[in-house]
Amino acid sequence: MDIITPLVSFLAPYLPTLLGLGKKALDKGAEKLGEKGAEEIFKKLSPHLEAKPSAKESVVYVAENPDDADGLGQLRLQLKKILEAPENATLKAEIAKILEGEETMEKGKFNINAQGANIGVIGDRAKIDNMNFGNKP
Repeated sequence: MDIITPLVSFLAPYLPTLLGLGKKALDKGAEKLGEKGAEEIFKKLSPHLEAKPSAKESVVYVAENPDDADGLGQLRLQLKKILEAPENATLKAEIAKILEGEETMEKGKFNINAQGANIGVIGDRAKIDNMNFGNKP
């Protein structure tokens, strides 16, 4: 399972706060749960980032330039090198577990997490018409 891309997407908005650069990532209550997960992930990654100057440089660059695609790509590469190292298999599994828990919290007015063959409808005046199950129309 590739966790690198979702990890970068999840972590990038919180990097300014995590690095103490004086910028707030997000202020809404729902994002506070995400910030907690980001802090937990960052705490686990920090020793590995500190050990690799190029990785640390990528983190700082993305914190200062969160919309720069090249910077995000470089961070993705550095995290891939760290997490795909055989000695970091446990770290990768721990981060994947944290990310899995964070996936249910999305930005928006309504949140829903449906797995398997479930159907969820939520929203203002939400409605389903002509729903069929099986072979019969």
